[in-house]
Amino acid sequence: MAAPQIAYTEHEFAPAVPAWLNKGDNAWQMTASTLVGIQSMPGLVILYASIVKKKWAVNSAFMALYAFAAVLICWVLVCYRMAFGDELLPFWGKGAPALGQNYLVHRAKVPESRHRVTSGGYETTEPFYPMASLVYFQFTFAAITLILLAGSVLGRMSIIAWMAFVPLWLTFSYTVGAFSLWGGGFLYHWGVIDYSGGYVIHLSSGIAGLTAAYWVGPRLKSDRERFPPNNVLLMLAGAGLLWMGWSGFNGGAPYSANVDSSIAVLNTNVCAATSLLVWTCLDVVFFGKPSVIGAVQGMMTGLVCITPGAGLVQSWAAIVMGILSGSVPWVSMMILHKKCSLLQKIDDTLGVFHTHAVAGLLGGLLTGLLAEPDLCKLILPRDTRGAFYGGNGGVQFAKQIVAALFVIAWNVGSTTIILLAIRVFIPLRMPDDQLEIGDDAVHGEEAYALWGDGEKYDPTKHGWHASAYSEVTAPSPYVNGARGVTISL
Repeated sequence: MAAPQIAYTEHEFAPAVPAWLNKGDNAWQMTASTLVGIQSMPGLVILYASIVKKKWAVNSAFMALYAFAAVLICWVLVCYRMAFGDELLPFWGKGAPALGQNYLVHRAKVPESRHRVTSGGYETTEPFYPMASLVYFQFTFAAITLILLAGSVLGRMSIIAWMAFVPLWLTFSYTVGAFSLWGGGFLYHWGVIDYSGGYVIHLSSGIAGLTAAYWVGPRLKSDRERFPPNNVLLMLAGAGLLWMGWSGFNGGAPYSANVDSSIAVLNTNVCAATSLLVWTCLDVVFFGKPSVIGAVQGMMTGLVCITPGAGLVQSWAAIVMGILSGSVPWVSMMILHKKCSLLQKIDDTLGVFHTHAVAGLLGGLLTGLLAEPDLCKLILPRDTRGAFYGGNGGVQFAKQIVAALFVIAWNVGSTTIILLAIRVFIPLRMPDDQLEIGDDAVHGEEAYALWGDGEKYDPTKHGWHASAYSEVTAPSPYVNGARGVTISL
């Protein structure tokens, strides 16, 4: 049989298109990877920079930017194979670099995913594209997990402590969940369902974020009481990138451009839209007006909730999940949070516990109820169904509960140990003098040449006087940093 032709010539042949390569699958996987990457860069960078108080815009964006870069280097140096390589422990893989060409150009494979199929034989997950595509795709998931976690500690965590935390948490927390549920660990072989990261990403980031918020400590009282977004329209732009990128997030999970990826993309958008509408309606009913921030939160909880079962539930079930994801996290955030003394004590800046931990847990449990048997056969290696479909569905629901408990316990424990270890060498929280000033003190830079936090310039209040339409430069003790410029109108 002749060697496959190079795409751009009629007469030359090369091994760049081996017989096992499916160009469509590879093209979709790289596209999905890019979509998920765009969710973080620039999606969450923009969202974080705009949803926080103006004085924390640069710091919040930089925390996301740093995490994206740091995770990639750690991922290819050691962490990818801890999550998807050969088994070291039932919940952890052997760390090794994923950098050599002999490793990256060969067909992708998850070695510990070998499983018995209904025909009686054994199969291993081997997508029809090179390992390089799989390494990068899974990196984008790891990166967004750390960036989501950052949402709990915005506005006060030391940037130096964050720089130490990112590689440690990736190594000792994220890789454990990823290997256990996706890489061939004990939960994978037990049959727990996590289609695209409801547990590995969202439950983990929400629980770890809440734990980190506890150990880092709260923001200043003035920031907790008044923390308005500095640019609502820009926040919507970031949220839009997040929503559209989720088609790659869930659509890329089957490792193929197949029927199941199409179902996953449709269900993802149906659930997100339903959840946004339900959250908005609840805001109108209870507060008398729709909230743009609330709509973004509802969108987020819908996307999170559908993630663990996106390609495994029917589209009517996606609507059901959207109704519940728009209401249950709303209740936990708006009602239960205010009645729970522990949650009141912990300063979770963006409510990541509610939008990711609660929604991710809800999605995992609903998947254990609503997973449709025929859809499960499209991608899962064994006879699997939700409890509503009888058979072994009740057992599946119980497995989902046990897996959630493992993820919660591991993230609480590992996050606590990591932060206590860092605290020995680096303070976790910025000093109060930096917290009072914000970006200019921490980075020597500011996001906008505007006055205050959405306030109009008032010479009698702010103390610098100028003639109409003149520029005024606000003095700063940090003389080498950026200065805020105001226009008096």
